[in-house]
Amino acid sequence: MAKLSLPTLPFKTVVAEKVAALIEKVAALSRTHRVLICVGVFLILTVGFFYLAYIPKSSRCSELKDNYDTLETKLIKARAAAKSLNKFQREYKEAQVKFRVVLRLLPDKKEIPSLLESISKSGKDSGLEFILFRPTNEVSRDFYAEIPVNIHVNGGYHNLAMFFDRVARLPRIVNISNIKMQAPEGKGATGRLSATCVARTYRFLEAPGAKPTGGKSKKRK
Repeated sequence: MAKLSLPTLPFKTVVAEKVAALIEKVAALSRTHRVLICVGVFLILTVGFFYLAYIPKSSRCSELKDNYDTLETKLIKARAAAKSLNKFQREYKEAQVKFRVVLRLLPDKKEIPSLLESISKSGKDSGLEFILFRPTNEVSRDFYAEIPVNIHVNGGYHNLAMFFDRVARLPRIVNISNIKMQAPEGKGATGRLSATCVARTYRFLEAPGAKPTGGKSKKRK
């Protein structure tokens, strides 16, 4: 026997019928009940919106605002650092220029003997009599070495002044310090002075492992 199939109603039609039935039931209620139902529905929708939409969005907005404030603070610091960086770069370039100038005034090791000879020659050309001219052990500093030279000379005041002036005009840095003068004892010493001082010259210290200048070294056969 063939089975009989009952006609099925569309889903929308079923829902519409149920909604219509619900509306009829609500309409049959008293006005007070209808108002209470409306208020209840409104409260449910309001509470649902508050917890499901407003609170998550509000938390996200607060998080985004905090991130924005943090990024703005970092941006302000970055701009300040950029300005400081430009200033430091200018100061670094100026320091490099000054350093190159100082290096040109510092002789290297092979120039020290000729420089000491120039100091001695300046004294002799000034009419001084050398009693002592003795270089002592050099003292290492940051990037240079200090070479003290103990000097003892006899001569007139103007001769000493001429000597100091000539030393100051040398192309390399030479500082005169610890100057002591006294009149020598004995006859024939009128107008003459006995002076002691320390002439300090300097040389540049090459970095460890630096290649020597002056051409390539020849290989041994």
